[in-house]
Amino acid sequence: MVKSVNFVVLGKQDLASEFGKKGDVSDISLYDRKESDIIKTWVTPNGFPDKIQPLFQAINLAEYVIFHVDKLDKFTGEQIIALDSLKKEKGILSHTFEVDESKLDMMIKGTVVEKYIKVDQDKIKEEMDKLEPISTEGKSEMVIDHCFDVKGVGTVILGKVTNGKIKQYDNLKLYPAGIDVLIKSIQMHDDPVSESISPARVGLAVKGVKPDEVGRGDVISEDGAVDVKTELELDFQKSPFYKSDIAENQGCLVNIGLQIKSAKFTSVSPLKLIFEKPIVCKKGQIVVILKPESTTIRILGSGIIK
Repeated sequence: MVKSVNFVVLGKQDLASEFGKKGDVSDISLYDRKESDIIKTWVTPNGFPDKIQPLFQAINLAEYVIFHVDKLDKFTGEQIIALDSLKKEKGILSHTFEVDESKLDMMIKGTVVEKYIKVDQDKIKEEMDKLEPISTEGKSEMVIDHCFDVKGVGTVILGKVTNGKIKQYDNLKLYPAGIDVLIKSIQMHDDPVSESISPARVGLAVKGVKPDEVGRGDVISEDGAVDVKTELELDFQKSPFYKSDIAENQGCLVNIGLQIKSAKFTSVSPLKLIFEKPIVCKKGQIVVILKPESTTIRILGSGIIK
């Protein structure tokens, strides 16, 4: 069985090109390489810092972080807070010669980044090769990051198996739409496979859904594996770096997995949200609230779904 490991590359993102071959590019870019029976994927949020959304989507696609800091500015600060908000505790930290290490240490103090393995740039690959695949068992579940039509094949969906395994000829559902989907075939690293276990990156040829019915962040899973909701209550922690107040009926963007959805606060304490469109979620999942129009930090805070 082919295993998979997924990394997000932050800071100096062009480092990813040294590790793998460039594949799909949108506001996130993917690089991959197969080493014996392990497929390694590196994702970069190349739409960041212009937009905050790709940063969270890229981090959510990875089990491990490679953070190569090349400057100490507010965007480095946003990346540190994003990693801390999403509780990404496994990673490698390095920096260029221009970066003041003592200032960087101050910026990461008290965050998950403080726990990362610190190495010089020339040791990143060596340290990265020690990181083992992490698989999660349970009901079949896959999060989608790209979807398109291929002539002669039909709808092709790209994404990451986040739980359990996906098998050829599985009958699953696309959420939040609730559409029945048949898995016609599976590819990993351009090779056909009959099944793929988490956290595999896969391409699925599917029957039952058209590309315009599929969005980034949608989930393919077994019936009952996920919830579809329009309202959420969070065990919420406001970021100490976000200085503005929040109020009822105020709008925001909400990140859950790869989803970025518009919502409003219906209550501040406890924090409750109502969404314009249904979202896919699970109890205990991390939710991050974003204010992309903010001129300072764009991360308002984060919480767990009650």
